[in-house]
Amino acid sequence: QVQLVESGGALVQSGGSLRLSCVLSRSSLHYYGIGWFRTVPGKERQAVAVANNDAGAIYYSTSAKGRFTISRDTAKNTVYLQMNNLKPEDTAVYFCAAGIGLPDDDLSNPVRYDYWGQGTQVTVSA
Repeated sequence: QVQLVESGGALVQSGGSLRLSCVLSRSSLHYYGIGWFRTVPGKERQAVAVANNDAGAIYYSTSAKGRFTISRDTAKNTVYLQMNNLKPEDTAVYFCAAGIGLPDDDLSNPVRYDYWGQGTQVTVSA
């Protein structure tokens, strides 16, 4: 069974930066599209950024474009989410998720993903 472990969440001031990591184990990152999602109480899980396998499409939400960057390191079986210019509205629990055969036109749909990590808390203070 594939396992995903996120890390890197923290409390940061508005305008600051964080880099989240998602390590995939028990399989190879080559086979999977990896997405970063976030959730806050009372709201649906929202896709933030997705890298669809090694040469696939990249998706960014409107709020993430220009501030966040997703990258893959297949040698380390790790996907990163670099988050710059953080805002209080970025406060959420961030999850990474893995899926095989993700359609490029539906990367933001959480039901497409088979495996999820446990989440890491990001808190941005004003």
